[in-house]
Amino acid sequence: MDISAGLVIAGAIGAVIGAMITYLWRFSERTQQTVAEPTPVVPPGAELVLSVLSSSAVLIDSADTVVKASAPAFAMGIINDDRLEPDELMALVRQVRRDGQVREADISLQPKRGTTAYIHARVAPLTSRLILVLADDRTREQRVESIRRDFVANVSHELKTPVGALNLLAEAVGEAKDDPEAVVRFSSRMHLESERLTRLVQQIIDLSRLQNDILSDDATAIKVGELVGEACEHSSTEAEHKKIEIATSVEPDLQVHGDRSQLHAAVSNLVENAVTYSPEGSRVTVTAQLADGDVRLTVTDNGIGIPGDELDRIFERFYRVDPARARATGGTGLGLSIVKHVAASNGGTVEVWSEPGLGSSFTLVLPAFQHDIDEDSERKPA
Repeated sequence: MDISAGLVIAGAIGAVIGAMITYLWRFSERTQQTVAEPTPVVPPGAELVLSVLSSSAVLIDSADTVVKASAPAFAMGIINDDRLEPDELMALVRQVRRDGQVREADISLQPKRGTTAYIHARVAPLTSRLILVLADDRTREQRVESIRRDFVANVSHELKTPVGALNLLAEAVGEAKDDPEAVVRFSSRMHLESERLTRLVQQIIDLSRLQNDILSDDATAIKVGELVGEACEHSSTEAEHKKIEIATSVEPDLQVHGDRSQLHAAVSNLVENAVTYSPEGSRVTVTAQLADGDVRLTVTDNGIGIPGDELDRIFERFYRVDPARARATGGTGLGLSIVKHVAASNGGTVEVWSEPGLGSSFTLVLPAFQHDIDEDSERKPA
């Protein structure tokens, strides 16, 4: 009897324990199902917003880790693995995290290769845990601003030289009013300086018009032979003075489509430079031929030549290989820059070959004008 009662009690206890275990298991299961999902670190829709922003966008969490970033941010180079670079930008993020104030800064990037890049960064808190970094590439703007400053400084310097000379010569003429020979000499110098000043101002105007490298509304079909003839005539007086022969060889019927005044200025500059930097009694050659649908107009001289390390800079404004010689010849340092922009504005390029002591060769490459096709299209009825 005692044994039977014990078994009954043991069975009851087992049943109770089993029921409790079952209840706890089901309660745990229900609890897991009803527990709210943790709030995501990145708010819903943030990734879509980042993808359409014009700025490079980066989201930084409280551990200074990049959790989301737009594709331009990676291309800009401000992310290395899952960290934000450079240190100045990361310091800005920490300041914003401390006080919640929106901050902006201009930061330079020093890549391992290539030139320095410049970005404008705007950093703001997005949530209690996330910081939003917006970065805009300002490298091009910085370069344009640098070019503008250099241009203004160079123009001021170049204008100061002839203007100062004219002032001194005017005073000299006033003091030499009783000396006719001195007056004639000084007035002749004044004429040369005024021509130099006029040429400089005109080239500055030409450069400003060519700045955007856009084809002029005055573009028309131009005979290359006439263009070469006019350019050579422009330098004929100086060539005769230095006993330099200007030889030309132009294939017949060559035409290009472009702004006549611009192309005249470009070819004239090339021929004038060749005559200026060639020794007396030498020869300048101007050739034009058709090659692969392009007109290649080449001006070759036997002058002083250009060192190899200078070739990449000769098309910069006011850059001179030999400043002393340029001052003596009245050069402004703008001629080749004008040639480069004229070529770009008329759909072409400029090529250069040079060797110190052997001379230089500049080639203006322009698309040939397909006059036959244009004439046929004009004959077709509208």
